[in-house]
Amino acid sequence: MILLVRHGEADGTQLDAEGWWGPARDFAPLSARGIHQAKDAGRRLRDCGAEHIIASPMTRALQTAALIAAETHLPLTAVDVDLREWLPDNTLTWRTPEALAAAEDRKRHNGTWPAGETRTWEPHTSVRHRALTALRRHPTPVIAVCHSVVIETLTGTQTIPHCSVHPFTLPTDEVSLSR
Repeated sequence: MILLVRHGEADGTQLDAEGWWGPARDFAPLSARGIHQAKDAGRRLRDCGAEHIIASPMTRALQTAALIAAETHLPLTAVDVDLREWLPDNTLTWRTPEALAAAEDRKRHNGTWPAGETRTWEPHTSVRHRALTALRRHPTPVIAVCHSVVIETLTGTQTIPHCSVHPFTLPTDEVSLSR
């Protein structure tokens, strides 16, 4: 059993004030609402059957995982870089308008580069492959705190609220691995 949990709502106010862009955006902590969301998710997951928690290395996911661990009394056993957020620009120099434009382009093309074209954004096949690789590295049952695009590429779910829980079973066939 794998329970995928999207991180709580982040607060980028300090990063905006500092003018930090690109991967520095991943330093944003949870907002007050995000903290409440994570604690509530932890209470809902107390008797879920998981034995440990793993998380994306992004601050919002780590903070969410820590709050869920405190509520469930489960250990946070690993931070896995392959559970990271989708990359809007592989140069890691994006600013918010560029990242939003890349996200719109990704949605317009259903997460797949158009035939014969390349983009700077990470395609869904890449996100799915690395997330499956990460999940296979860790014993189950587990809670995996990650991001909406990761959950979307694994489950096909389109609407993924903050701190929502999505049960997931690892596929065993090769077709599912490249979906």
